Amino acid sequence: MKPAINRNITYLSPSATLVINERSNALVQSGKKVYKLGFGQSPFPVPKSVVKALKENAHQKDYLPVKGLMALREAVASYTKGKFGVDCTAEDVLIGPGSKELLFLTQLIYQGELLLPQPSWVSYEPQAQLARKPHAWLFTERSNNYMLDGAALDKHCAKTPNIPRLLILNYPSNPTGSTLSKKQLKEIAAVARKYKVLIISDEIYGDVHHKGKHISIAKYYPEGTIVSSGLSKWCGAGGWRLGTFVFPKELRWLVDQMAVVASETFTTTSAPIQYAAVQAYKGGKEIDAYLNGSRLVLKIVAQRSYEILQENNIDCPKPKGGFYLMPDFSQHKKALRKKGIITSHQLCETLLEETGVALLPLSSFGIPEDFLGARLSYVDFDGAKALNIIKKNPDATAEQLAPKVIEGMQLIGKWINS
Repeated sequence: MKPAINRNITYLSPSATLVINERSNALVQSGKKVYKLGFGQSPFPVPKSVVKALKENAHQKDYLPVKGLMALREAVASYTKGKFGVDCTAEDVLIGPGSKELLFLTQLIYQGELLLPQPSWVSYEPQAQLARKPHAWLFTERSNNYMLDGAALDKHCAKTPNIPRLLILNYPSNPTGSTLSKKQLKEIAAVARKYKVLIISDEIYGDVHHKGKHISIAKYYPEGTIVSSGLSKWCGAGGWRLGTFVFPKELRWLVDQMAVVASETFTTTSAPIQYAAVQAYKGGKEIDAYLNGSRLVLKIVAQRSYEILQENNIDCPKPKGGFYLMPDFSQHKKALRKKGIITSHQLCETLLEETGVALLPLSSFGIPEDFLGARLSYVDFDGAKALNIIKKNPDATAEQLAPKVIEGMQLIGKWINS
């Protein structure tokens, strides 16, 4: 029988982040030493109290409300309001099986053009293609650490000022590791308000800002911002698949519409996971200590990794949060060309083959293929061990906390200079 496949899907490739993870694991199983700097998974264990709550609620088997367990929605609202100053209640919160699913539902329901800063996370554009949503890339500059500014948003919106638009703003950024200042957020908020642009502020890395000073743009544009987050990055629970959306009161109609679509698709998020997540969002001394330790470890490892890149004439925005760096190998363009490397994909393929270091090509993030850059995720280390080390010695080195990451960084330097 001839395959009958939706044409909207046939030209899509599997998510680049998942592909590199599976490929790295396959190489490890084949006996090759691999430095897994391509997949952005939190290295830290889920806090013990949250794991305990999951065990205690393993018996929960009933379907929960589509919008989420009320106790969890209340905890998320309290957490978001207390930590980031965003005024919200449980009625403004929607729980989903990962923020990725909620991002897709929003694109599916909300009509209008999707705006993506260049570069952006690998799944935003494919989701737009699946939803048949028109989308545009917004130019960013190295001088601004490849982060969106108000001027670039204004320039694009001014061309057709009256059409509905949805901007996905991710910071701390995947892939750059940079973030936005209060001044930058205010400028973007002013432009968004001017053109009535709806913002999904993907703040999944907000709680792993290296100095714990994340600011939500919802403080400056509360009526038009949806705050997206979840357990995967700050709570080390990527595989638990629990995401949260916090809406402004003005968009409760959108919450209701998303719940309607959710009822016909994923129905509800896993009950045991939701009950356990209440414990995570309640916070407390254990969660605070966990976050402080995680941030310090990431800050130390990021800074040393950044220094190694600089020492080897590889340009890179200075990391501020999350667990990513965006190295630019353009200074070595002539040498790479002699090896037949003229695209970011070839760069990453050759690097993996010759050194065992796995990175993701920037072409997966909306950057042209001939830009010789990559996304590097400095998380190939034992997070539980690193937290124990940093607890005993706040002055621990990156070599002590993440020896394999630093070894991989040194290999990149040796390779590019060879």
